[in-house]
Amino acid sequence: MKTNFLITGLLCCFLHLSQGFSQEKENAQDKEELTEAMTTEQPQDEYNPLTPPKAAFYSAVLPGLGQAYNHSYWKIPIVYGGIGTGIYFYIRNDREFQSYRTAYKRRLAGFEDDQYQGKISDDGLVRAQKLFRKNKEISIFVTLLIYVLNIVDANVEAHLRQFNVSDNLALKPDYQFDELTGKSNYGLSLHLKL
Repeated sequence: MKTNFLITGLLCCFLHLSQGFSQEKENAQDKEELTEAMTTEQPQDEYNPLTPPKAAFYSAVLPGLGQAYNHSYWKIPIVYGGIGTGIYFYIRNDREFQSYRTAYKRRLAGFEDDQYQGKISDDGLVRAQKLFRKNKEISIFVTLLIYVLNIVDANVEAHLRQFNVSDNLALKPDYQFDELTGKSNYGLSLHLKL
């Protein structure tokens, strides 16, 4: 009985040691592959702290130029569409404001030949002027807001383009098979290669 325990114990020790030696060989091979991969890996672009301010400056000088600098060409029509829409509504509201203002001034001067005669009272002309002046101011505000967002977008995108997303830092699914129990282990592992 004692000899059976002794043989079983020696056999387990032998299996454990042989498994440890095979794992050491695998680890050595993994290290060699890792160093080989690191030497053949192309060097990453260096972090340039002047890139985000440069993109913001370009967008401030000419809207959309910062997006072109960041190679986000699809955003340029959005920038010009937003700014163009704001300018369009400013011009439209300014025309209406000037029309109502001219009619009101002519009525105050004693003329009764404006286009709103019989349709809108004097108080209505004053209210219309206030409404279109307010709409002009909102149009200016929206246009300036889109201009500022254009600058902020170029700056933020330039920062994000320099963010490190290489394989040296990765969160990957992990699968391990336990040979002794015959069960599988699932999980996530954080890989950091230095």
